[in-house]
Amino acid sequence: MTSDTSIPAADSAAGQPAPITTNTFVGTAAGNDDPPAPIKGLRRLMVWIIPANLGIYLIWGALPGILLPQQITLLFGEQDKVANLTIVATIGAFAAMVAQPIAGQVSDRTRSRFGRRAPWIVIGALAGGLSLVGLAFANTLVGVIVAWTLVQICFNFAQGPLTAVMPDRVPLKRRGTFAALSGIGLMVGALGGSIVGSLFFHSIAVGYVFFAVFSVAVLTLFVLANPDYSSRRMQREPFTFLDFVKTFWVNPLRHPDFFWAFTGRLLLYTGYFAVTGFQLFLLTDYFRIAHPEQLIPILGLLSLVGIIVSTVIAGPLSDRVGRRKRFVFASAIVVSLGFLLPWLWQDVTAWIVMTIIAGFGFGMFQAVDTALMSEVLPSAKSFAKDLGVVNIAATLPQTLAPGIAGAIVLAFGYAALFPIAIVLGILGALAVWPIKATR
Repeated sequence: MTSDTSIPAADSAAGQPAPITTNTFVGTAAGNDDPPAPIKGLRRLMVWIIPANLGIYLIWGALPGILLPQQITLLFGEQDKVANLTIVATIGAFAAMVAQPIAGQVSDRTRSRFGRRAPWIVIGALAGGLSLVGLAFANTLVGVIVAWTLVQICFNFAQGPLTAVMPDRVPLKRRGTFAALSGIGLMVGALGGSIVGSLFFHSIAVGYVFFAVFSVAVLTLFVLANPDYSSRRMQREPFTFLDFVKTFWVNPLRHPDFFWAFTGRLLLYTGYFAVTGFQLFLLTDYFRIAHPEQLIPILGLLSLVGIIVSTVIAGPLSDRVGRRKRFVFASAIVVSLGFLLPWLWQDVTAWIVMTIIAGFGFGMFQAVDTALMSEVLPSAKSFAKDLGVVNIAATLPQTLAPGIAGAIVLAFGYAALFPIAIVLGILGALAVWPIKATR
């Protein structure tokens, strides 16, 4: 079908993209709507996506796995820490699941001189920063739940539009490289967050304020350095309640590739973060480490080495060979091998070695997964909404991991985390096999 819509075009005189209105085919993100992008602007975008993702994922790396569990332990005691963390994490994860697709749909429909994405990236960061300050001063279970829920909602309103930058502005043939760079920011943030978070292990309120200021600063600078295309001349889509409900649904029969890619990401992320996201309590209660805050920075650095090496190699290599799925299979095997070690050998040395191996495997997955997802999006008209649904599969496991892990530990004990994570990872890799849009 055809539709009147606005696409960015290169302005040769100014060297900057300018919006034009034209009749263009609205297909899928697999190539029919490949966005033109000036090389100069694209290179700048590739540089800035790393700190932009870092600004958000440092929070997801530091809070759910380090600072929030420690805050709950200090406020409510050792005896009920797992149960209380499960409650807080579950409610917050549900908020994240709801918020990001809504944020995507809102940004898809936004019409302003500043574009569709930029306003919400800035607004989400500012509101999220204020919510972090509120969390710093929360001293009741209800207060922690409310503040953490607001943090989830606000930063997902920034993260959803930020993720849509790739299908909006990056050509298909450069998406593997862009995804690798994006993945560096994501994983350095997620694991570097545990390193930075451990530095604030005994000063939680100061840590929350630090993350608030940092995220607002880098996301605002990202928007200023990479101004979005004006969306004022884009056709306005009418809003109905049915559209709102459809925000949370992509028909798996009409878009089976999207369904399988979503399922694969959800399973792989859940398995990985169910183990690594519960690191603090595993170190204290499973490996009996007296001062985990001293070991966590070392573990984070070791994991980053594996992730960065595999990410830098796998992303561009997947562009060159034109295949994504084989990297997903390989990543699941490597991560599963890593998780076998602490399951069979209950010693902190096993956890250290696992950190390196699993990090390498997960970095390989992260490097190609974002590019794979961008190639199976159902429609160019709803990039951010569809990516909002996609990002449920990434954000939800990270924020829900303490809750999932807590439920497993309460029911079966700490050792059960590892075989369950292995099974989830293998199932996630198998889920991408039926995808036809990419090899």
